[in-house]
Amino acid sequence: MSEHTSDVVIVGGGLIGAWTAFFLARRGQRVSLIEKGVVGAQSSGVNFGNLRLQGRFPGQYPLSLRSQALWEDFDALIGEDCEFEQTGHLYLAYDEDEHARLEGYAEVSESYGLTIEHLGRVDLKRRWPWLGERAVAATFSARDATANPRLATPAIARAAARHGAVIRENTPVTAVDRSGDGFALTLADGEALSCGALVNCAGAWALEVAERFGETAPVFPAGPPQFVTEPFPYLIGPSVQAIDGSVIFRQIPRGNIILAGYPRTAADPEANRAPVPPAKTLAAMRALARVAPMLAQCHVIRVWSGIEAYLPDMIPVIGRSETTAGLFHAFGFCGHGFQIGPGVGLCLSEMIVDGATQTPLEPFSIGRFRTKQAVSEKFRKEFD
Repeated sequence: MSEHTSDVVIVGGGLIGAWTAFFLARRGQRVSLIEKGVVGAQSSGVNFGNLRLQGRFPGQYPLSLRSQALWEDFDALIGEDCEFEQTGHLYLAYDEDEHARLEGYAEVSESYGLTIEHLGRVDLKRRWPWLGERAVAATFSARDATANPRLATPAIARAAARHGAVIRENTPVTAVDRSGDGFALTLADGEALSCGALVNCAGAWALEVAERFGETAPVFPAGPPQFVTEPFPYLIGPSVQAIDGSVIFRQIPRGNIILAGYPRTAADPEANRAPVPPAKTLAAMRALARVAPMLAQCHVIRVWSGIEAYLPDMIPVIGRSETTAGLFHAFGFCGHGFQIGPGVGLCLSEMIVDGATQTPLEPFSIGRFRTKQAVSEKFRKEFD
C-alpha cells in the first residue's frame, strides 16, 4: 500500500473544494483534492449559474461581496473563461406584500454598499417590454452576474493543478481518522494519505466526515430542476427572478432560455440520482410564461439536476471544527454556493495558512446545531 503526505487534504471536488485547492496551492501548500466522482459533477456543475448579490442572508454579505470581486477577476485569476457575464439581476414582485419584502431585501443590500434600482410598473414596461402584466414592482442590481457552472469548476481545478495541487477523481475516501496532530485517510484504491489539515467539502455526503469527529448537522439532500429551451430571438438581458420563488431564468447569447423550476425535487445521494419529474418541467414552463408571455411556446430541449445539501435555516456550514483541531467544514450551501464559492475557498485558505480570515464567518459555525435551530420559511416552502 502506497502512502503520501500532504499539508492539506480536501474531500470533495465541487466548486468549494476546487477554489480552496487553488488558493492553498497558490500559497505553496502541498494540496490533495479527493473526489469520489468527477470534479464539478454534482451541484457545482448543474446549478443555474447565478451570481446574485441582492436578497442574500445579511450575515453573508461580506463573504458574498468578496466572492463577487473574485468572479469579476476570474479570467485573469484562473487563466480560462467561464462565460462570466455581468447581466444584472431583476427581482420581481407580484403584489404589495411581495413588494414590501423586496424593499426589505433592497435595504439590506444597500446597507452593504450595493447599488439597487427601485422600479415601478411603468419603469418595468419601458425597460423590459417583454415582461407580462403581473409584476407590480422590481429591484435591479447591475453588478449581479451569471457564469457557466459546467465550465467553472473544472477550470479552477486545472488552475489548482498548475500550481501543484494533486487532483484525484473517481477516488472515494473509505476511512478517515485522527493521526497525531493531523489526519490519516484511506482511499478506495488502497492508497494512504496523511495530512496536517483536512477540509470537508463533500456536499450532501459531508456528514460522513463530520460525524467521524463527533459533529453533525441536519443535512437534507435535494435537487434543483434545471431546463433549457430551444434558441429564441435574443431579447432578455438580465437574469430574472420572481420573489415568490416560482421561477428564475436567463437568456444566453445563443438565444436559449435557461430556467430553474421550484420547489426543488427529491434527490438520492446513496444511489447518486436526482431525477426531474415531467410535472416539474410543465410547472416551470407555466411559471416562465406568466413572467414573459412571449416564451409560452418555447420548447424545452433538455432537463437535468444534481444533488445539493440543504440545512433548515438555509445557511451553510463554513469554518473550523469545534471538536478537532485542523478540521474545517464547508457544506450545506442550500443552493447559494455558486456565488460565494471563491470567497469560501479564499477564507479557508487564510484560516489554514494564516490562522485567521478577515471575513466574518461566525454565523456559519457548525456549533449552532448543538441547539435546535429555527426553520426558515423558504425551507418550509420548499420541503414541507
